[in-house]
Amino acid sequence: MRQCFYDTIADVLATDPRAALVLADIGPVGLGRGTAVAQRVVNVGIREQAMIGVASGLSMAGLRPFVHSYAPFLIERPYEQIKLDLSHQGQAAVLVSIGASFDAASEGRTHQSPADVALIGALPGWSAHTPGHPDEVEALVRAAAASHDSQYLRLSSQANPEPFPTDGAVRVLRDGRGPAVLAIGPALAQTLLAVEGLEVALAYTSTPLPLDAAGLARLMAGRKRLLVVEPYLEGTTAPEVMAALAGRPARVEFAGVQRAEVRRYGGPADHVRLHGLDAHGIRRRLAGS
Repeated sequence: MRQCFYDTIADVLATDPRAALVLADIGPVGLGRGTAVAQRVVNVGIREQAMIGVASGLSMAGLRPFVHSYAPFLIERPYEQIKLDLSHQGQAAVLVSIGASFDAASEGRTHQSPADVALIGALPGWSAHTPGHPDEVEALVRAAAASHDSQYLRLSSQANPEPFPTDGAVRVLRDGRGPAVLAIGPALAQTLLAVEGLEVALAYTSTPLPLDAAGLARLMAGRKRLLVVEPYLEGTTAPEVMAALAGRPARVEFAGVQRAEVRRYGGPADHVRLHGLDAHGIRRRLAGS
């Protein structure tokens, strides 16, 4: 996904004079060097708060800024600037992160950010996309470049077996008479394994914010139980889900990254397992234990 973003943003910068890229010593800092494109690639150094402030200024000047770094450096560290320089000032930007919740687990807690989508969801007017396959990234980046709103694109090293359209829909992948399961972004890969042989309905979306409320309501028609498998802090999607299902008598559960910190650094697969987001853990949640 990371390389797909770099390839796509390079083309967007070359073809759209409104596009700009703001970096903090992470990413393609030399992009367009020696060409006119380089004037719209700004590397502020290791100054994440300034990175957001620069993006706000570029937006005020009529440009469409993309801002890129690891999720904790892009969302958590400069959150006050996102809140004030962008949201409060009415300026729009596209924040594109790498690292997801724990892709860089071996780097330690400094590079982990399971709460990023929850933080973005606390601000008005933002949308969040969690692509589940590298082929979904290009469409999201190009759509974001052509729009004028504030968006968060959360890239991951984890991926699903195949891509799906990035229209924001809750897409039903298989029907069944049992409970419904909604997998978000790259969480689908393990969810597919978890539901093998089970009589459940399975749906997917790469856009948890705003959630396709009508699509979720259709999925839940006649059903009394929903399990949401989310690749970030458990319960992050709850406000969107509850709003979509308001008035419906349904048991809703969430499987996501636990609040308790996992201190066994290992790799992403270890953290997926320890947080119960592997096939075994998801299947256990479906069994109610």
